[in-house]
Amino acid sequence: MNHYHLACAAGLWLLSHTALAQEPITVAWRIKPPHQYLDNGVEKGILLERAKQIFNAAQIPSRFVEEPAKRIWSNFSGGTKNYCSFGWYRVAEREALVQFSEPFHTDPPHTLLVSPAATKLVAAHRTLKSLMSDTSLTLGIVDAVSYGPELDAMFVTTRNKIERSTTLPMIMARMVAANRASYMLIDREDWEYLKDKEESLNQTTQMDLQGMPAGLNRYIVCSKDVSVDQMRKINTALLKIYPTKK
Repeated sequence: MNHYHLACAAGLWLLSHTALAQEPITVAWRIKPPHQYLDNGVEKGILLERAKQIFNAAQIPSRFVEEPAKRIWSNFSGGTKNYCSFGWYRVAEREALVQFSEPFHTDPPHTLLVSPAATKLVAAHRTLKSLMSDTSLTLGIVDAVSYGPELDAMFVTTRNKIERSTTLPMIMARMVAANRASYMLIDREDWEYLKDKEESLNQTTQMDLQGMPAGLNRYIVCSKDVSVDQMRKINTALLKIYPTKK
C-alpha cells in the first residue's frame, strides 16, 4: 500500500511539473513602430517578427501580448512569473529584476526631432552638451523607458525645461510638432518610419549634433524564474537568427 501511494504521489508530481514546464511564457511587447506595432489589429514589426521566430525556434511555448512599457516593468517589479519582453536596453536598475539574453538588436545613434518654433535655437548649438545647457528650450522625454545610461544621466543634469509624458514616441513627436516641446531625442529607425506616415511632422526638423552617444544593444529580458535551460534555448535560437558581436 505504501508503495502504491508513493507511486501515485510520484506520478502526480511528474504530471504537475510537466504541466508547469509546458505552460506558455508570456512575451509582452510595447508599441514602437517600426520595431513592433499593430496595423488594423494585425501584429507587425521587424523585432516582433524576430522575437516570434526566436521563441518558435527555441521550441518554447509562448503567447505574445501588447502592453504599455510602464505595465511591463511594473510586472517585472511585482515578480510576475513566466514572463518575458524584448527590445530593452541593459541598464543597471534592471539587473535585479530580469535576466538578459544575448544582444537582440543594435540601434543606430539617436537623432533630434526639433519643433518648428525652435529650429533656429537648436541649430545654434554644435554639441548635445551645449544644447542641454540652454534654459530657453524644452526637452520632451518619453517616461517609463530608458534612453540608455549616458542619455539618462544627461537628462538628470540638463538645464532645459522638461516635458515628460508616459506616452508613445510617436505621440511625443506630435507634441514636438505642435511646439509643446522644443525637441526630443528619437530612435533614428523610429524617425525613418514616422516621417513618411505622419503628416503632422512635416514642419519638424531632424538634426544631428556632436556628442550623441553610440547606439546601444537591445535585449530579450525574462523574469528570474525562467529556467537556465530556457534562457539557453532562447540564446541559441537568437544567435542563429541574429548573429551579432557583443
